[in-house]
Amino acid sequence: MSSHLSAELASAAARLIVEEGMEYGPAKRRAAKQLGKHSVRPVDLPGNDEVEDEVRAYIELFCADTQPAELQALRQVAILWMERLQAFRPYLTGAVWRGTATRLNSVHLQLFCDDSKEAELALIDKRVDYDVGSLDGPRGKPIDVLTVSSMSAELGESVTVHLTILDHDDLRGALKPDARGQSERGDLAALRRRMELA
Repeated sequence: MSSHLSAELASAAARLIVEEGMEYGPAKRRAAKQLGKHSVRPVDLPGNDEVEDEVRAYIELFCADTQPAELQALRQVAILWMERLQAFRPYLTGAVWRGTATRLNSVHLQLFCDDSKEAELALIDKRVDYDVGSLDGPRGKPIDVLTVSSMSAELGESVTVHLTILDHDDLRGALKPDARGQSERGDLAALRRRMELA
């Protein structure tokens, strides 16, 4: 695929991510359809790094006055749940961790548990309503995703929090940096440090 088309797709995907709160994969696929590129293979879509650069540029251009406060509010929600679920070694990941989230994004926490049912029992114990879903995990097997709703006073609305349940043994590999040397996730202390620097 030409670099021009890749840049065009990354830019279109970034707009969908910021304006509609879409995740990267679906945004790239919809951007390809919108641009009439129905036969683009997944391998030919722009990489997440390229899309993230476009997301940052879009936010800088169109949301610079609102995004920092919205990101801060989402990070406060993340802190609340990380404190509540500290026993399960919570790590924040996704746009809220990377600093590109707006009020349309969900909070994504990864819990590293010895027993996958422990986190669910903790939510029941705290009388928290949740939904159960699943996605493909690191070993190709489905893993549970518990979804809760959490009110944000700063945003004046509920925020969706996804709790991905991973095996405790997955934690070691999870802390490796990405291709750019950036961390893909952070624990509570790392998040607080990031917020102090913002």
